[in-house]
Amino acid sequence: MMRVPHLLFVLIASLGVSACSLGSERDISMRQLDKPGEGPDEFSILPSRPLEAPADYAALPTPTPGQSNLTDRNPVAEGIAALGGTSASRSASGVPASDMALLNHVSRNGVSGDIRATLAAEDEDFRTRKSRFTKIRLFKTDRYAQAYERQTLEPYGEWYRFRRTGVQTPAAPPRGE
Repeated sequence: MMRVPHLLFVLIASLGVSACSLGSERDISMRQLDKPGEGPDEFSILPSRPLEAPADYAALPTPTPGQSNLTDRNPVAEGIAALGGTSASRSASGVPASDMALLNHVSRNGVSGDIRATLAAEDEDFRTRKSRFTKIRLFKTDRYAQAYERQTLEPYGEWYRFRRTGVQTPAAPPRGE
């Protein structure tokens, strides 16, 4: 009669100890973005620009291993150009020259030089806590949105809150179903 509770206690204790040992090996990314099939990943394909004959073959750069090709795309520069900016308008820090006054104003009380490292360490600690017991899964699920749900703003709630205090806010589209 006493063997069943003892056996149950030993089983629960061994599961608890084994779950603790998985802590260093568990995946804390909380993302399950595996491709569904065996085919290529369509998001890793970057189309190149069409080939063109150069005006002067003597002006071509010398080929260097690892260097980009003339037909390779630069998504960052193309995005800046599509939004009306130019890469020449960026300062050495990567901030557009037109935004330097704004940057100086928001950093008037000082900035932490290691803010990225601090936030990365805090986020890793958060993901480690939220990813407990995720090693043993029956189904692959993306738990990212669930883990960060308390840190997510509800846009319409914030919009209504600002409107009630008298802050002029732009119109919002109706809620979609």
